Amino acid sequence: MPKGSEALTSARREEIVNACAALYETMGFKEITLRDIGAKTSFTRTSIYNYFQTKEEIFLALLQREHEAWIASLETLAREAGPLTAEDFAGRLAATLQARECMLKLESMNLYDMEGNSRMENLVSFKRTYAAAVAGVIRCLERFFPALTQEEVQAFIYAFFPFLFGVYPYAVPTDKQREAMELAGVAYVRTSIYELTRTFVVKLLRSYACGERGETE
Repeated sequence: MPKGSEALTSARREEIVNACAALYETMGFKEITLRDIGAKTSFTRTSIYNYFQTKEEIFLALLQREHEAWIASLETLAREAGPLTAEDFAGRLAATLQARECMLKLESMNLYDMEGNSRMENLVSFKRTYAAAVAGVIRCLERFFPALTQEEVQAFIYAFFPFLFGVYPYAVPTDKQREAMELAGVAYVRTSIYELTRTFVVKLLRSYACGERGETE
């Protein structure tokens, strides 16, 4: 780690992650190189190695930042006045994810690459943030659906988080994928992250008899 203030180190790491995020909007994960990222920063490409050893570590930091933003949204949701019906809660939870398209894209497409080529300390830092996101969803469930048992909350988590790893490709197929589906005679119905998530969460909650209304204590 280079000498300098903690604020400078944090600012430079953030600049690198911002450069990566900007490139990821128009380029694929495998296309982007450290040279590309360095070209969008105010310092030399070789200086990046003072903060990140691989491209994957930069993307993992971006994914961690996306989760931190999602956690903030979950905390806001948990503070809402209740009660909420299953439909109301599902809509609000889905809205927090509609705003995190980058997070869902990274999770669905590049998680193994990022985790496999990052140092352990970086991976542990990300996993702690991921655990905080899980805890955030649990707090929301306990806030609005206190009648859920521990087993039901755990079942929700084990269904909901794996769902997140697949929602992006269904909601945001590429032009090539849509063309291939058309040529293969596969029906494609345009949908969104919000619609898919809301429908899924409503069905999950209804399976636990939370369909009529949520309750708060």
